[in-house]
Amino acid sequence: MSDEIYKKLAGVLDTLPNGFPATDSGLEIKILKNIFTPEEADLFCDLRLTPETAEEIAKRTGRPLKGLAQKLTAMYERGEILQVDLGGAKYFRMVPWVVGIYEFQIRRMDAGFAQMCEEYMMHWGAQFMMYGPQVMHVVPIEEEITAGQEALPYEQVSHLLEDAKSFMVNDCICRKEQALLGHGCAKPLQVCLGLGPLPGMFHDNPLGGRVITKEEAREVLRKSEEAGLVHLTSNVQNGHFFICNCCGCCCGVLRSINMGLPNVTNSNYYAEIDPEACSACGICLEERCQIKAIEEGDNTYSVNRERCIGCGLCVTTCPSEAIRLVRKAPEKHVVPPKDEDAWLAERARQRGVDYSAYK
Repeated sequence: MSDEIYKKLAGVLDTLPNGFPATDSGLEIKILKNIFTPEEADLFCDLRLTPETAEEIAKRTGRPLKGLAQKLTAMYERGEILQVDLGGAKYFRMVPWVVGIYEFQIRRMDAGFAQMCEEYMMHWGAQFMMYGPQVMHVVPIEEEITAGQEALPYEQVSHLLEDAKSFMVNDCICRKEQALLGHGCAKPLQVCLGLGPLPGMFHDNPLGGRVITKEEAREVLRKSEEAGLVHLTSNVQNGHFFICNCCGCCCGVLRSINMGLPNVTNSNYYAEIDPEACSACGICLEERCQIKAIEEGDNTYSVNRERCIGCGLCVTTCPSEAIRLVRKAPEKHVVPPKDEDAWLAERARQRGVDYSAYK
Protein backbone atom coordinates (compact mmCIF):
# COMPACT_ATOMS: atom_id res chain seq x y z
CA MET A 1 0.00 0.00 0.00
CA SER A 2 1.07 3.58 -0.61
CA ASP A 3 2.72 5.53 2.16
CA GLU A 4 0.00 8.18 1.90
CA ILE A 5 -1.99 6.98 4.90
CA TYR A 6 1.15 7.00 7.04
CA LYS A 7 2.04 10.48 5.81
CA LYS A 8 -1.46 11.56 6.76
CA LEU A 9 -1.06 10.02 10.22
CA ALA A 10 2.34 11.70 10.64
CA GLY A 11 0.72 15.00 9.69
CA VAL A 12 -2.01 14.53 12.28
CA LEU A 13 0.54 13.74 14.98
CA ASP A 14 2.59 16.78 14.04
CA THR A 15 -0.54 18.95 14.15
CA LEU A 16 -1.08 17.93 17.76
CA PRO A 17 0.65 20.37 20.11
CA ASN A 18 3.31 17.83 21.18
CA GLY A 19 4.59 17.50 17.61
CA PHE A 20 5.92 14.75 15.34
CA PRO A 21 8.23 16.43 12.80
CA ALA A 22 9.11 14.99 9.41
CA THR A 23 12.64 13.85 8.58
CA ASP A 24 14.47 13.97 5.26
CA SER A 25 14.93 10.19 5.45
CA GLY A 26 11.29 9.40 6.19
CA LEU A 27 12.26 7.73 9.46
CA GLU A 28 9.00 8.83 11.09
CA ILE A 29 7.06 6.88 8.43
CA LYS A 30 9.10 3.74 9.12
CA ILE A 31 8.32 4.10 12.82
CA LEU A 32 4.59 4.43 12.17
CA LYS A 33 4.62 1.40 9.85
CA ASN A 34 6.23 -0.57 12.66
CA ILE A 35 3.32 0.30 14.97
CA PHE A 36 0.15 0.75 12.86
CA THR A 37 -1.49 -1.24 10.10
CA PRO A 38 -2.86 0.95 7.29
CA GLU A 39 -6.41 0.44 8.61
CA GLU A 40 -5.36 1.43 12.12
CA ALA A 41 -3.53 4.51 10.82
CA ASP A 42 -6.66 5.58 8.96
CA LEU A 43 -8.88 5.06 12.01
CA PHE A 44 -6.48 6.97 14.28
CA CYS A 45 -6.83 10.02 12.04
CA ASP A 46 -10.59 10.03 12.71
CA LEU A 47 -10.21 10.16 16.48
CA ARG A 48 -9.98 13.14 18.80
CA LEU A 49 -8.20 14.05 22.01
CA THR A 50 -11.60 14.19 23.71
CA PRO A 51 -12.71 10.68 24.75
CA GLU A 52 -15.65 9.32 22.75
CA THR A 53 -17.60 6.07 22.66
CA ALA A 54 -17.61 3.94 19.52
CA GLU A 55 -21.19 5.09 18.92
CA GLU A 56 -20.15 8.74 19.06
CA ILE A 57 -17.21 8.15 16.74
CA ALA A 58 -19.40 6.30 14.23
CA LYS A 59 -22.01 9.05 14.25
CA ARG A 60 -19.45 11.83 13.83
CA THR A 61 -17.34 10.16 11.13
CA GLY A 62 -19.91 8.07 9.25
CA ARG A 63 -17.94 4.89 9.95
CA PRO A 64 -19.97 1.67 10.36
CA LEU A 65 -20.64 1.00 14.02
CA LYS A 66 -20.43 -2.76 13.62
CA GLY A 67 -17.04 -3.98 14.80
CA LEU A 68 -15.77 -0.45 15.51
CA ALA A 69 -15.44 -0.91 19.27
CA GLN A 70 -13.49 -4.14 18.73
CA LYS A 71 -11.10 -2.40 16.32
CA LEU A 72 -10.55 0.44 18.75
CA THR A 73 -9.94 -1.93 21.65
CA ALA A 74 -7.40 -3.82 19.53
CA MET A 75 -5.60 -0.53 18.86
CA TYR A 76 -5.60 0.18 22.58
CA GLU A 77 -4.09 -3.23 23.25
CA ARG A 78 -1.34 -2.42 20.73
CA GLY A 79 -0.53 0.81 22.54
CA GLU A 80 -1.80 3.08 19.75
CA ILE A 81 -4.64 4.91 21.50
CA LEU A 82 -6.10 5.30 24.98
CA GLN A 83 -9.20 3.48 26.24
CA VAL A 84 -11.03 4.30 29.46
CA ASP A 85 -13.82 2.20 30.91
CA LEU A 86 -16.32 4.38 32.78
CA GLY A 87 -19.23 2.56 34.32
CA GLY A 88 -19.18 -0.13 31.67
CA ALA A 89 -18.98 2.31 28.75
CA LYS A 90 -15.70 2.38 26.84
CA TYR A 91 -14.29 5.71 25.70
CA PHE A 92 -11.48 6.09 23.18
CA ARG A 93 -9.13 8.96 22.33
CA MET A 94 -6.02 9.58 20.29
CA VAL A 95 -2.74 10.28 22.07
CA PRO A 96 0.36 12.15 20.89
CA TRP A 97 3.68 10.54 20.07
CA VAL A 98 5.15 11.69 23.43
CA VAL A 99 3.86 11.41 26.09
CA GLY A 100 1.68 8.66 24.59
CA ILE A 101 2.30 6.24 21.73
CA TYR A 102 6.03 5.91 22.34
CA GLU A 103 5.61 5.04 26.02
CA PHE A 104 2.75 2.66 25.19
CA GLN A 105 5.12 0.52 23.06
CA ILE A 106 6.79 -0.86 26.19
CA ARG A 107 5.79 -4.48 25.46
CA ARG A 108 6.52 -4.28 21.73
CA MET A 109 9.93 -2.63 22.01
CA ASP A 110 12.73 -4.67 20.41
CA ALA A 111 16.25 -3.76 19.34
CA GLY A 112 15.27 -2.69 15.82
CA PHE A 113 12.44 -0.48 17.00
CA ALA A 114 14.64 0.92 19.79
CA GLN A 115 17.25 1.94 17.22
CA MET A 116 14.65 3.77 15.12
CA CYS A 117 13.29 5.60 18.16
CA GLU A 118 16.78 6.58 19.27
CA GLU A 119 17.60 8.02 15.85
CA TYR A 120 14.29 9.83 15.71
CA MET A 121 14.77 11.31 19.19
CA MET A 122 17.76 13.24 17.91
CA HIS A 123 15.45 14.83 15.32
CA TRP A 124 12.14 15.41 17.09
CA GLY A 125 13.82 16.36 20.35
CA ALA A 126 14.96 19.65 18.86
CA GLN A 127 11.35 20.62 18.07
CA PHE A 128 9.88 19.07 21.20
CA MET A 129 12.16 21.05 23.50
CA MET A 130 12.07 24.32 21.58
CA TYR A 131 8.64 25.41 22.77
CA GLY A 132 6.90 25.86 26.13
CA PRO A 133 5.32 25.13 28.41
CA GLN A 134 7.90 22.80 29.87
CA VAL A 135 7.02 19.14 29.40
CA MET A 136 7.82 17.81 32.87
CA HIS A 137 7.60 19.11 36.41
CA VAL A 138 10.22 18.01 38.93
CA VAL A 139 8.69 16.71 42.16
CA PRO A 140 11.32 17.23 44.86
CA ILE A 141 11.94 14.74 47.61
CA GLU A 142 9.28 15.94 50.00
CA GLU A 143 11.20 15.34 53.23
CA GLU A 144 13.83 17.81 52.05
CA ILE A 145 11.38 20.71 51.74
CA THR A 146 12.08 22.51 54.99
CA ALA A 147 9.58 24.19 57.26
CA GLY A 148 8.64 27.63 56.05
CA GLN A 149 8.92 26.63 52.38
CA GLU A 150 5.29 25.95 51.57
CA ALA A 151 5.13 23.49 48.68
CA LEU A 152 2.21 23.72 46.31
CA PRO A 153 0.10 20.55 45.83
CA TYR A 154 1.64 19.62 42.47
CA GLU A 155 5.10 19.82 44.09
CA GLN A 156 4.28 17.16 46.68
CA VAL A 157 4.52 13.44 46.05
CA SER A 158 2.10 12.85 48.91
CA HIS A 159 -0.57 15.00 47.21
CA LEU A 160 -0.15 13.23 43.87
CA LEU A 161 -0.65 9.86 45.55
CA GLU A 162 -3.58 11.00 47.67
CA ASP A 163 -5.26 12.49 44.60
CA ALA A 164 -5.16 9.15 42.76
CA LYS A 165 -7.48 6.16 43.19
CA SER A 166 -5.63 3.58 41.05
CA PHE A 167 -1.95 2.71 40.85
CA MET A 168 0.22 0.73 38.45
CA VAL A 169 3.96 0.21 38.12
CA ASN A 170 5.65 -0.57 34.82
CA ASP A 171 9.12 -0.83 33.36
CA CYS A 172 10.78 2.42 32.34
CA ILE A 173 10.59 2.60 28.53
CA CYS A 174 13.72 4.77 28.33
CA ARG A 175 15.82 2.35 30.39
CA LYS A 176 14.49 -0.59 28.40
CA GLU A 177 15.31 1.10 25.09
CA GLN A 178 18.84 1.97 26.14
CA ALA A 179 19.43 -1.58 27.41
CA LEU A 180 18.35 -2.97 24.02
CA LEU A 181 20.87 -0.62 22.41
CA GLY A 182 23.63 -1.80 24.72
CA HIS A 183 23.68 1.38 26.82
CA GLY A 184 21.64 0.28 29.81
CA CYS A 185 22.36 1.26 33.40
CA ALA A 186 22.08 -0.50 36.74
CA LYS A 187 19.23 1.66 38.04
CA PRO A 188 15.93 -0.13 38.90
CA LEU A 189 13.77 -0.84 35.85
CA GLN A 190 10.23 -1.26 37.20
CA VAL A 191 9.71 2.24 38.60
CA CYS A 192 7.33 3.98 36.20
CA LEU A 193 4.14 4.79 38.14
CA GLY A 194 0.70 5.15 36.58
CA LEU A 195 -1.92 7.15 38.50
CA GLY A 196 -5.66 6.83 37.85
CA PRO A 197 -8.45 9.16 39.02
CA LEU A 198 -10.93 6.28 39.41
CA PRO A 199 -10.71 2.89 41.17
CA GLY A 200 -9.85 -0.13 39.01
CA MET A 201 -8.56 1.81 36.02
CA PHE A 202 -5.50 -0.40 35.52
CA HIS A 203 -7.09 -3.83 35.78
CA ASP A 204 -6.69 -5.83 32.54
CA ASN A 205 -4.25 -3.20 31.29
CA PRO A 206 -2.56 -4.47 28.10
CA LEU A 207 0.66 -2.51 28.55
CA GLY A 208 2.22 -5.04 30.89
CA GLY A 209 2.11 -2.99 34.08
CA ARG A 210 1.38 -4.41 37.51
CA VAL A 211 -1.52 -3.11 39.59
CA ILE A 212 -0.30 -2.02 43.01
CA THR A 213 -1.67 -0.37 46.14
CA LYS A 214 -1.02 3.20 47.29
CA GLU A 215 1.37 1.85 49.93
CA GLU A 216 3.29 -0.08 47.28
CA ALA A 217 3.45 3.09 45.16
CA ARG A 218 5.02 4.91 48.10
CA GLU A 219 7.59 2.12 48.37
CA VAL A 220 8.42 2.43 44.64
CA LEU A 221 9.08 6.13 45.17
CA ARG A 222 11.17 5.49 48.27
CA LYS A 223 13.34 2.95 46.48
CA SER A 224 13.66 5.28 43.51
CA GLU A 225 14.94 8.05 45.77
CA GLU A 226 17.36 5.61 47.36
CA ALA A 227 18.61 4.61 43.90
CA GLY A 228 19.16 8.23 42.89
CA LEU A 229 16.24 8.64 40.48
CA VAL A 230 14.48 11.95 39.85
CA HIS A 231 10.69 12.17 40.25
CA LEU A 232 9.14 13.73 37.13
CA THR A 233 5.46 14.23 36.32
CA SER A 234 3.44 16.24 33.81
CA ASN A 235 3.87 20.00 34.02
CA VAL A 236 0.30 20.80 35.04
CA GLN A 237 -1.41 21.76 38.28
CA ASN A 238 -4.14 19.10 38.12
CA GLY A 239 -4.78 15.77 36.44
CA HIS A 240 -1.43 14.02 36.87
CA PHE A 241 -1.48 10.48 35.54
CA PHE A 242 2.12 9.35 35.97
CA ILE A 243 5.28 9.77 38.00
CA CYS A 244 8.45 8.82 36.14
CA ASN A 245 11.59 8.02 38.12
CA CYS A 246 14.45 9.04 35.91
CA CYS A 247 18.21 8.74 35.47
CA GLY A 248 20.41 11.11 33.52
CA CYS A 249 21.88 8.39 31.30
CA CYS A 250 18.68 6.87 29.87
CA CYS A 251 15.73 9.23 30.41
CA GLY A 252 14.98 11.18 27.26
CA VAL A 253 14.25 14.37 29.20
CA LEU A 254 17.26 14.35 31.56
CA ARG A 255 19.59 12.95 28.91
CA SER A 256 18.67 15.85 26.64
CA ILE A 257 19.74 18.30 29.36
CA ASN A 258 23.07 16.49 29.60
CA MET A 259 23.42 16.73 25.82
CA GLY A 260 23.08 20.51 25.98
CA LEU A 261 19.50 20.78 24.71
CA PRO A 262 17.07 23.20 26.39
CA ASN A 263 15.83 22.24 29.84
CA VAL A 264 12.23 21.05 29.50
CA THR A 265 11.66 20.57 33.23
CA ASN A 266 9.94 23.01 35.55
CA SER A 267 10.96 23.33 39.19
CA ASN A 268 10.60 25.92 41.92
CA TYR A 269 13.63 24.73 43.87
CA TYR A 270 17.39 24.51 43.63
CA ALA A 271 20.04 22.94 45.85
CA GLU A 272 22.58 24.99 47.77
CA ILE A 273 25.83 23.78 49.37
CA ASP A 274 27.29 25.42 52.46
CA PRO A 275 31.02 25.58 51.63
CA GLU A 276 31.94 25.76 55.30
CA ALA A 277 30.09 22.53 56.10
CA CYS A 278 31.01 20.65 52.89
CA SER A 279 33.48 17.81 53.52
CA ALA A 280 34.27 17.43 49.79
CA CYS A 281 33.35 13.74 49.85
CA GLY A 282 32.03 13.91 46.27
CA ILE A 283 28.92 11.79 46.83
CA CYS A 284 26.62 14.50 45.45
CA LEU A 285 28.64 14.79 42.25
CA GLU A 286 29.59 11.19 41.65
CA GLU A 287 26.51 9.29 42.84
CA ARG A 288 23.45 11.52 43.10
CA CYS A 289 23.18 14.41 40.62
CA GLN A 290 21.64 13.24 37.34
CA ILE A 291 22.13 16.42 35.32
CA LYS A 292 25.74 17.48 36.12
CA ALA A 293 24.74 20.47 38.23
CA ILE A 294 27.40 19.84 40.92
CA GLU A 295 30.78 21.51 40.36
CA GLU A 296 34.03 20.64 42.12
CA GLY A 297 36.11 23.44 43.61
CA ASP A 298 39.05 23.69 45.99
CA ASN A 299 38.20 21.37 48.88
CA THR A 300 34.47 21.97 48.42
CA TYR A 301 31.61 21.60 45.96
CA SER A 302 29.03 24.03 44.65
CA VAL A 303 25.76 23.93 42.72
CA ASN A 304 25.28 25.47 39.30
CA ARG A 305 21.97 27.14 40.13
CA GLU A 306 20.98 27.68 36.51
CA ARG A 307 21.40 23.97 35.75
CA CYS A 308 19.99 22.51 38.98
CA ILE A 309 16.45 21.09 38.72
CA GLY A 310 15.78 20.99 42.46
CA CYS A 311 15.11 17.27 42.80
CA GLY A 312 16.70 16.98 46.26
CA LEU A 313 18.68 13.80 45.55
CA CYS A 314 21.96 15.37 46.61
CA VAL A 315 20.46 16.55 49.89
CA THR A 316 19.38 13.14 51.14
CA THR A 317 22.83 11.51 51.19
CA CYS A 318 25.10 14.39 52.20
CA PRO A 319 27.00 13.00 55.23
CA SER A 320 27.83 16.46 56.56
CA GLU A 321 24.31 17.84 55.95
CA ALA A 322 25.86 20.67 53.97
CA ILE A 323 23.18 20.75 51.25
CA ARG A 324 19.66 22.09 51.42
CA LEU A 325 16.80 22.73 49.02
CA VAL A 326 15.98 26.41 48.52
CA ARG A 327 12.73 27.72 47.09
CA LYS A 328 13.25 30.10 44.19
CA ALA A 329 12.20 33.71 44.52
CA PRO A 330 8.55 34.23 43.52
CA GLU A 331 9.49 36.09 40.34
CA LYS A 332 11.44 33.01 39.22
CA HIS A 333 8.46 30.67 39.59
CA VAL A 334 6.83 29.34 36.44
CA VAL A 335 3.26 28.35 37.26
CA PRO A 336 2.23 25.24 35.28
CA PRO A 337 -0.91 25.30 33.12
CA LYS A 338 -4.08 24.37 35.01
CA ASP A 339 -4.52 20.98 33.33
CA GLU A 340 -3.72 19.01 30.17
CA ASP A 341 -6.16 21.00 28.04
CA ALA A 342 -4.54 24.27 29.10
CA TRP A 343 -1.07 22.82 28.47
CA LEU A 344 -2.05 21.70 24.97
CA ALA A 345 -3.60 25.07 24.15
CA GLU A 346 -0.48 26.98 25.22
CA ARG A 347 1.89 24.60 23.42
CA ALA A 348 -0.21 24.92 20.26
CA ARG A 349 -0.11 28.71 20.54
CA GLN A 350 3.65 28.73 20.86
CA ARG A 351 4.12 26.27 18.00
CA GLY A 352 1.59 28.06 15.83
CA VAL A 353 -0.49 24.95 15.07
CA ASP A 354 -4.26 24.67 14.82
CA TYR A 355 -5.37 21.37 16.34
CA SER A 356 -9.04 22.32 16.70
CA ALA A 357 -10.08 19.48 14.38
CA TYR A 358 -8.71 16.97 16.92
CA LYS A 359 -9.96 18.48 20.20
